[in-house]
Amino acid sequence: MAWAEEMSEQSQRRTDVLRASPPMFESRLLDSLSRVHPVVPVLIFAPASVALAGWSLSRHSVAVFLGLAAGGYALWTLFEYWLHRVVFHFEPQQGLGARMHWIIHGVHHDHPNDPLRLVMPPAVSVPLAALVFAVLYLILGSDLAPGVAGGFFAGYLVYDMTHYYLHHFRPRGRLSRILRERHMRHHFQDETRGFGISAPYWDDIFGTSSRSRRGEPSRK
Repeated sequence: MAWAEEMSEQSQRRTDVLRASPPMFESRLLDSLSRVHPVVPVLIFAPASVALAGWSLSRHSVAVFLGLAAGGYALWTLFEYWLHRVVFHFEPQQGLGARMHWIIHGVHHDHPNDPLRLVMPPAVSVPLAALVFAVLYLILGSDLAPGVAGGFFAGYLVYDMTHYYLHHFRPRGRLSRILRERHMRHHFQDETRGFGISAPYWDDIFGTSSRSRRGEPSRK
């Protein structure tokens, strides 16, 4: 029985580490801004997406709007993949770069089940969203940008909610089980693969799938 109790204690310690929420900043204010309830992105980006949809529909037919929104969603999935692969997993070994990596993404890999650090804080997501919309507006103009941006931000919301769901719930459907399996492999088997969370097909296209032939885990 001693070995069973020891294993149980080790399992509990590991669970505690995975769920831990260590301070990221000495400032209490900054540290509080690094934590966010998962409903917050819904309260911000759902109304924003609806408003952008209304703006686009005031200029276009439903069919045109749906095409623009679909394009925006596709753009988000590519953005999600490359942001995760290039920015989140750019890992300097020391100095300010290493500190920035830990703040941006390393803390999530150290404590992946921290319930308040699984969605992007508004202090980051809102300025980034404003920048994305400004770029889209400059490139596409006032006729096309709202519809594309609406699809883009809806895609972001799907990503954030999917990410939270995969870490805190046990999926029952086939698709959700596949998404969870791939993301858990990214966390616990090989973090150099499996960068698509809500859109894992980009991993298949770009050769970074966490699944190799017949569903076996890829090796480094």
